[in-house]
Amino acid sequence: MRKGEECACTCVRRAARVVTQLYDEVFRPMGYRATQISILEILAQLGPVTLTELAEKSVTDRTTLTRNLKLLHKKGVVCLEPGRDRRERKVCMTKRGMDVVKAAHPRWAAVQKRLMAQVGRSRFRRMSDDLTWMVTAARRCC
Repeated sequence: MRKGEECACTCVRRAARVVTQLYDEVFRPMGYRATQISILEILAQLGPVTLTELAEKSVTDRTTLTRNLKLLHKKGVVCLEPGRDRRERKVCMTKRGMDVVKAAHPRWAAVQKRLMAQVGRSRFRRMSDDLTWMVTAARRCC
């Protein structure tokens, strides 16, 4: 790293940690973390998916995803089923999981509103577009 140059990884991770802490704070009374609610949101949108597809959509390594899914399964919000062969697993959401997603929405909206008030809608849109671009660029370069 050159003198005066900021590391992309450090910059993005710092922002991600602070924002994740805000969301963790509002989901904590429900007994969930932001990462777990995010997984449930993806499942609510996609329906049953393989572990590999879920890892790709959530941009999460399989080890971290499996750890979170075990916790979510223990809470009865996801089900894990055999896939087409022994190596594949399917993940689906239970009725209880759908209820958790519905209960999380007002909490998400409240923290989202607070964050938007600080950041501004147009700046947030630019930042979101830039981060989406960064994910695509990082996947292409490595």
